Formats: sequence, structure tokens, C-alpha cells
Amino acid sequence: MDEERSIRDKVCIAGIGQTEFTKYGTITRPEFQLAIEAVLAACDDAGISPALIDGFASYSNDRNDPARIAHALGIPEFGFTSMTWGGGGGGGSAAVGNGAAAIAAGYANYVVVYRALAQGQFGRFGQSSASGRMSGGFAWETPYGIIAPVAWYAAQVRRHMYEFGTTSLQMGHVAVASNKHAQHNPRAVMYARPITLEDHQNSRMIADPLRLLDCCLESDGAVALILASADRAGDLRQKPVYIAGAAQGSGHRQSIGMGANYRENYATANFTEVARRLYRMAGIGPEEIDVAQVYENFTGMVLMSLEDHGFCKRGEGGPFVEGGRIEHRTVAEPGAPHAGALPINTAGGNLAEGYIHGLQLITEAVRQVRGTSTLQVEGARTCLVASGPGPSPLSDLILHN
Repeated sequence: MDEERSIRDKVCIAGIGQTEFTKYGTITRPEFQLAIEAVLAACDDAGISPALIDGFASYSNDRNDPARIAHALGIPEFGFTSMTWGGGGGGGSAAVGNGAAAIAAGYANYVVVYRALAQGQFGRFGQSSASGRMSGGFAWETPYGIIAPVAWYAAQVRRHMYEFGTTSLQMGHVAVASNKHAQHNPRAVMYARPITLEDHQNSRMIADPLRLLDCCLESDGAVALILASADRAGDLRQKPVYIAGAAQGSGHRQSIGMGANYRENYATANFTEVARRLYRMAGIGPEEIDVAQVYENFTGMVLMSLEDHGFCKRGEGGPFVEGGRIEHRTVAEPGAPHAGALPINTAGGNLAEGYIHGLQLITEAVRQVRGTSTLQVEGARTCLVASGPGPSPLSDLILHN
């Protein structure tokens, strides 16, 4: 990657903000109000006036229009807006990358990246929207009852199990690790609600082989981040967290859902090509990542994400997560950390903290690099965020100090 064309270290995350996270449908405030609350919290964290925001970036067809936000916050003018295509969380890191690119190109000085969900107001995001007429890849699967994300990804996970011997118990290690980390995070929906591997194995089947505790939460809430150029870092309230790299896109012939099952690499998370570009852009390899926030729409997809990012070989995601390798052990816990440990989802992730389409994974990445996480990885200097996995396009991000 040509260094002059890279955004590496040219932009930092200046501030983070969020509302409370709750079970879907339980927040009664309007979704727009949630978005405004998160943006104001991020501005306060950064120590800037909301009026300085002059760029907006979001994803997953967020309903909160930049012009309306600008009016509500008294922003006199703005010079950049961006929306990443695709549903779910594949665009989370892409939205940060788009905002960073705008700042590096001089289109804006302060870009806010945001995502808000109030499913009591607009309906559950994870439910089927199938109607009498479906187009694209959905037309191939909806007639057969494949109408929700859990069914799409269950087929990919089953393929991984068939090809590599992956087990449900191995997927349970992902759920238990995220939940364990959430017990340190009072903000988490699953705080004070610990689970065990036995709980995972006894949870009801949703779409074979995915059980209830393999599935992400469905949450209400909002998250926002403020991006600024690196040369403004000295004016900020918080320690700046620099963007080493942000990549987005897709591999060949990828798609959402079972309509993509003709591709030769079906049992992957579609990160392989994006991760390769990310590492090249950042000048950082997987062996240099201290902690990671790996999007869990479903636990089996985390195994594939770890493989795609080079933390283990293809097909070895199941054994990789066993034995506490992805858990962060505190000083008070007995035993040494697992050799080659990679703590992931240290605030609880989508499975246990909350599910705002994964943008809260990036706020946790910022906290880890700042050194302020509720479950801080000692000496963490680099954090990878994998936004996805499975859809096309999806995206990646590496932050460092």
C-alpha cells in the first residue's frame, strides 16, 4: 500500500459516547433522541462543541438523517456525509474508515460516526422482512423458509463443522468468554448474569446448529465516535487513539445468505481479502495484535473470523478458542494466561454487552488502547475490530496508541 495513499496515523478517534443498552423494544425514547444523546456524549468526551462537527458517517441504513442531526445540534454547516451499504454490522469499521478518509482529504475537520436502534419504535431488526416478492439472493432462499439471519449463517456454520470437525461445545467457548468479560462491565445487558458451557449446551436450538446462546443480543441504544485529524490531537480532552488502518470490501462472489453457497470458500467469514489489505495498510500483522473485538452475530462466525485474520489456520478456529485462549484473565484469577492468548470482546461484545450493530465494539477498542476498559488488557497498544462477519461488503479496523 502506497504510504501517501494510506490514512495510517493521519486521523485519531477523539471521543466516544453511548446511551444505555437494553433489550430490544424497552427504551421508550425516540431513536433520534438516542442518536443525539450518543453524539453529545462523544463530543463531551472529546472536549469539543457539537457545533464543530462538519461530517457524518454511518452504516446499515441508519434512519437518523445528518441534516436533522445538524439542525438539532446547531451545526452551522457540514461538508461530508457517508452511508455504507448493507444491513447488520458489516459497515461499522467502514464508517470509521470513510470518516477518516474524509478528514485526510480535507472534506471535514470533525466527523461523527454513529448508529442508533430503537426497535420498539421501528420493529425488530433481526426479524424477517420477507414479503410476497423478493429479489436478488433472497429470491433463492425465501421460498424455502430461509428468512432470517440465524438461518443464513447456520448453514455456513454447519459447513464449517462438516469440513473441519468443529463442535457446538467449541462455539460455546466463545459465548462463555464474552459473557465472562461482561461480568466486569456494569454497562452490559448481561452484567450479573453469568453463563457456563453447560448453560450454552442446554439452551434451546434456534436454527441447527445455532442455539440461543450462540446468537447475539437484540438491543436498543446508540453509539457515537468523534474523529479528528492527528494534528488536532493536542487540543483534545482525551488521549488520542490513532487509526492504523481501515479496510472494507469483499472477496469474489460473496453474498448475504445461502444464495452464496456456490462459492468455493463458503465456510469462511469473507474477511480474507479485507484482512490482507488491512494488515498491509497498517503495517501491523496478526502477531502484533494485543486484543481484538470480533463481531459475534453468531458464535460459529467468530471461529471463521479468527481464521480469516490469520490468528490460526483455516479450520482451526474451534481448537483455538478452547482452554481460555480468548478470555482475559485478571490478576486475581489463578493460573497463567493461555499460551498465544488473544483476549476478544473484552466488554462482552454483541453476545453480552449489547448489540448496536457492532459500533460498541469500536468504543471498547478505544478504551483498550486508552487503557480505560473495565477489563483492561495490560500494556495493550493495538486492537483489531472485525466488523461483520459474513455479509458483503464488510470491514476491518486497527487502532493503536
